[in-house]
Amino acid sequence: MTEDTRTTAPTVAPSGTFASLDPRSGTVLAEYPIADSVAVAAAVDRARAAARWWHDQGFRGRRTMLLAFKRAVASDADALATLISAETGKPRGDAALEIMLAIEHLDWAARHARKILRRKRVRSGLAAINQSASLGYQPLGVIGVIGPWNFPLYTPMGAISYALAAGNAVVFKPSELTPGVGTWLEQKWNSLDGTRPVLQVVTGLGETGTALARAGVDKIAFTGSGTTARKVMTTCAETLTPLVAECGGKDAMVVAEDADLDKAAEAAAVGAFGNAGQVCAGVERVYVVEPVYHRFLDKLAAAAKRVRPGGDDTATYGPMTLPRQVDIVRDHIADALTRGGTAVVGGVGAVHERYIDPVILTDVPETSTAVREETFGPTVVVNKVGDLDEAVERANATAYGLGASVFTRKRARGTALAHRLRSGAVSVNSVFSYGAIPALPFGGIGESGFGRVHGADGLFEFSRAHALTVERYPAPLKLFALERAERDMRIATWMFRLRHAR
Repeated sequence: MTEDTRTTAPTVAPSGTFASLDPRSGTVLAEYPIADSVAVAAAVDRARAAARWWHDQGFRGRRTMLLAFKRAVASDADALATLISAETGKPRGDAALEIMLAIEHLDWAARHARKILRRKRVRSGLAAINQSASLGYQPLGVIGVIGPWNFPLYTPMGAISYALAAGNAVVFKPSELTPGVGTWLEQKWNSLDGTRPVLQVVTGLGETGTALARAGVDKIAFTGSGTTARKVMTTCAETLTPLVAECGGKDAMVVAEDADLDKAAEAAAVGAFGNAGQVCAGVERVYVVEPVYHRFLDKLAAAAKRVRPGGDDTATYGPMTLPRQVDIVRDHIADALTRGGTAVVGGVGAVHERYIDPVILTDVPETSTAVREETFGPTVVVNKVGDLDEAVERANATAYGLGASVFTRKRARGTALAHRLRSGAVSVNSVFSYGAIPALPFGGIGESGFGRVHGADGLFEFSRAHALTVERYPAPLKLFALERAERDMRIATWMFRLRHAR
């Protein structure tokens, strides 16, 4: 356990800048400008002009540029990993893995945009048999991306990559806790073509994000808490600006009696404690059927004892990046214990000023905040259930619906259980594997937000459908006319009844 030091949040300097801090020590890493509404509006205006140029490059031109961007980021991944580690406090290995996953999505979006979004012929149908019909997808224009701090590259790139591949320009407002990552991305893009501001970054605090939502962008991609999402939605409503929102989760794992318990316990430990539990799709609840409950709990507790928080690269995870989250984690643990729960590993004493040791709670009432609200820390509630039906019922008894996981040796059973879980994605015999597969969409329902990033759905999210009809020859029956011929209506009525009324 690394010694705790004073926790501080980003501070604003009189010069209109704010400091990015290393959460492991509170050391100032760099100063960044606070973009006001004028600066944000100017960035969006530049993006508007750049978007027209970017659209004109076509799918092939954009693919070439995006793959060059991919190579530029990947070739300098060591420097980026160092920066991510410094701004978030996570071990460098975790930062490197984040870069790998983000690059996979950028590569997939660049290579698949044309196939998914290009114009395609569709059947005209009997009523419009003289028409040639096609459907294509066009870019929205300028996308505003408001990113989080827990995965400051992977998460926003899930919107940026797909928005760019779809032909949009992007103005990215990174979290005030990780502004350096966003700035690094912009500089890397400009190293390829600094004259075309297709990807711009505006740094600042919450007011900068508000300004971006008001600046006339064509869509906002937001990642953050449900509380902040509601504020962003209110601002977007002023101009009817659409929004895709990923707002966290309270993901559940279901463990069947035939599960590989070693594998399930290891996965639960990774899902609960990885990145200090600061994972929107992390494992916060586990429901284990009674026959294997104690064996699973023992194995998970043993895994937790191998976990070592700290500020060096050999630690399992780093500090809490957001200072105020420490109090939330402490309150959830205290509520669980007050309501009759038991701390199998850790407890309130596991919460320190910067770091939190792993905590495993059990026998926690479903009414506890530790079960009902997102904790976003290295804690997990493990509760016993009578059967899998009860496990599914409890897993679904939440306002969130982002991800879930099922562990069983029977794949058919796992798939059937997955279909019953109310969430945007489910992994069978693994945790959050869907996030590593670029072809799969990611997003939730309820308090977890709406809309999707990644995959074909992610490309569609940042596009608009464009329908086109071209007359091939005059209509044989003139039905869309000021004066319809009685003969044409008789034939149309006969055909209608023949097709639909029998």
